[in-house]
Amino acid sequence: MKYIYSLALTSLLLASCGNDKKKTVEDIIETNNLELIRQKKAELDATAQEISMQLKQLDNSIKELDPQEKVPLITTFTAEESVFDHFVELQGNVSTKQNVVITAEYGGVLRQVYVKEGQNVSKGQMLAKIDDGGLSQQLAQVKIQAALAKTTFERQARLWDQKIGSEIQYLQAKSNYEAQEEAVNQIQQQIGKTIVRAPFSGTIDDVITEQGSVVAPGQSQLFRIVNLDDMYIETDVPERYISDIIKGKEVKVEFPVLGKEVDAKVRQAGNFINPANRSFKVEIAIPSKNLDIKPNLTAKLKINDYTNPNAILIPQSIISENAEGQQYVYTIIDKVDNKATVKREFIETGKIQGNYIEVLSGIRNGEEIIDEGARSVKDGQEVKILVVE
Repeated sequence: MKYIYSLALTSLLLASCGNDKKKTVEDIIETNNLELIRQKKAELDATAQEISMQLKQLDNSIKELDPQEKVPLITTFTAEESVFDHFVELQGNVSTKQNVVITAEYGGVLRQVYVKEGQNVSKGQMLAKIDDGGLSQQLAQVKIQAALAKTTFERQARLWDQKIGSEIQYLQAKSNYEAQEEAVNQIQQQIGKTIVRAPFSGTIDDVITEQGSVVAPGQSQLFRIVNLDDMYIETDVPERYISDIIKGKEVKVEFPVLGKEVDAKVRQAGNFINPANRSFKVEIAIPSKNLDIKPNLTAKLKINDYTNPNAILIPQSIISENAEGQQYVYTIIDKVDNKATVKREFIETGKIQGNYIEVLSGIRNGEEIIDEGARSVKDGQEVKILVVE
């Protein structure tokens, strides 16, 4: 149609120009007369504007008389039931309950360091030795006194059994023996604090204090030990999800820095609502043996809070809303070949995931819904369905 209009416009222009047989456009240009050239251009502009208006009138008349010109083109899709998993998107950090900085329990010179960074250690393994400051010699002396007190007590006990001696002598010997035993135990406990042992099996992440340094009890940090076998992700979840996000829910965990994604589950959901931010704590277990994942690593979480096994999902872009706030979409009925009639269907919607929304009511499985052209049709209007390859 546009091609025909273009030919008509060209013909009329040529005819207009041809009326002046004596003075063609080329002849006027060759005169180099500016006034004549401007006059000819003004005549042609007026003719072109008139032809353009006539073409528009003809086009409008064709649309009114030809019903095919008024039928809008649309595309459709079929509503199908499918499993709909809705996810809450949150952010969390990797943690581990076995991430400990070991401090000195005894003051003195750090005489020996038996491990290095990156070394795997087992629970109870000796990591370092602090100088005991003469406690070993004191222990030897106290043990001698304890042995003497034990011998004295045993002899006094035998005499007391034979009714020889006084009760006070027996009790004094017993008390002295027990006091010496307690003194031995106390010194042994003090010496035990000079030996630094691993509180659990794990990896020495950092040797903080070097051998030969003077350390103070409860202040000097010696080692950081980490166990990566029991890591988890902790996050705060808004309180409105407290009945939906529970233990066992599926979680998709993404580590942006690593470019990795793993499937996990909620292993613990807190029962306490933090009054400061109205949220509760959730722990997500991380599959073990993944050595790339480290404590304090940031993770993006998608926690499944809702599942509908028979959901109908439609694009949000095709939904319209009337003045009363009712949502609706357009479907087709009375389909014959590629022609059909538009029908407006009011719907109720549920949860949103990405660009799609769940339809709770108003649409049935297998119904054909208008997609492209949904904003330009009306209820009861005839439409032509464009088949998309």
